[in-house]
Amino acid sequence: MNFDLETVLFFSLSILSFVSAVFMITRRNPINSALFLILNFFTVSGLYLLLKAQFIAIIQVLVYMGAIMVLFLFVIMLLNLQDEKKMSEKYSYKKLTSILLAIMLFGILGYTVFFGFEGKFQMISDQAVRLGTAETLGAELYTNYSFPFELASFLLLAAIVGAIVLAKKKFD
Repeated sequence: MNFDLETVLFFSLSILSFVSAVFMITRRNPINSALFLILNFFTVSGLYLLLKAQFIAIIQVLVYMGAIMVLFLFVIMLLNLQDEKKMSEKYSYKKLTSILLAIMLFGILGYTVFFGFEGKFQMISDQAVRLGTAETLGAELYTNYSFPFELASFLLLAAIVGAIVLAKKKFD
């Protein structure tokens, strides 16, 4: 395996994405979790760029970081967390042992996956550049996946209406 810039970027973004995801779900403070989620969105967007899916990478940044993170921050502000002493991080031997065992497990899994695929995929397909464009994605979304697309839009609309109803009850 040759270590060119693309391979080094892939491994560094993958490791950073994994670490930020683990930190996102293990933090007690929701603001710290939201910051690690932003870092995770950036790394996943970088992975999309490495896969030649430019449109999906830009949509990842615009939609998820622009809209979803604003929604998460509004929810965090609506929670009105008062007891901040409970959210402080406490380290114990149980946490340290579980983290070390998880790192060992994922190290073994990574080793297995790395050497299981070594030499099988040498080059990225020439059609990968065409598949990552907005035209191809739009054609697939509005022809083959139009029903799930509309179903997701109704689900998001119901979630927005539910959030407004819950927020209105809280303020009244």
